[in-house]
Amino acid sequence: MARLLVVEDDQTIGQVLQASLQQHGHDVRWQRTGRDALRDAAGNTFDLALIDLGLPDLDGTEVCRRFREIQPACVLVIVTARAEEMDVVVGLEAGADDYLTKPVRLAELHARIRAHLRRESSANEDAELVEIGQLRIDPAARRVTVADHELSLRAKEFDLMLRLAREPGVAVRRETLMADVWDAQWFGSTKTLDVHVAAIRRKLTEAAGAGQVPEIATIRGHGYRLEPPAAPASG
Repeated sequence: MARLLVVEDDQTIGQVLQASLQQHGHDVRWQRTGRDALRDAAGNTFDLALIDLGLPDLDGTEVCRRFREIQPACVLVIVTARAEEMDVVVGLEAGADDYLTKPVRLAELHARIRAHLRRESSANEDAELVEIGQLRIDPAARRVTVADHELSLRAKEFDLMLRLAREPGVAVRRETLMADVWDAQWFGSTKTLDVHVAAIRRKLTEAAGAGQVPEIATIRGHGYRLEPPAAPASG
């Protein structure tokens, strides 16, 4: 049984989400404000949280940011009625792993939750170390290091980094990355992929001073490729 938190101020939506999730066997708590959700997160451990952006006291992006600090391992899913892409991007950059737009289709919601929880529980199945230049990925420990410098990656950033690193130099399609890292039955925009790639790029750039690191190349109209670092010039 997974422990879920619903952060939603709308009475009707909150009741529907809580009841539906409980019917699917989850232990569900429901909070109507951002501050109540953060207090709950400080005293309880959750596997996944659904967070509305339009809360009455705190913006949902701020709740995501603070929630991520309290529970780094929790999967955070934004649930929003905002149609602007920038709102979603800001939420993802604040620490969310995924997003759904309202009105939420319950079948899609449950499929997405199952995918997230399944991936979290099976993340350590393939524990073979991956080394590219001075980049080292340890799946069992979920650690990425460059020389002695450890990169602080969120859960989906780690999964995406590992997926690309398993095939260095190979162009991987966007749809393949979404299926392998998020969900084989993905609905909607793949903007979340771009946001996570951008975050990994920033962290690789910051770590470049510690040693040689690969780069993530954009293949227009196709996807992304992890480029191994160039060999140092001889002589």
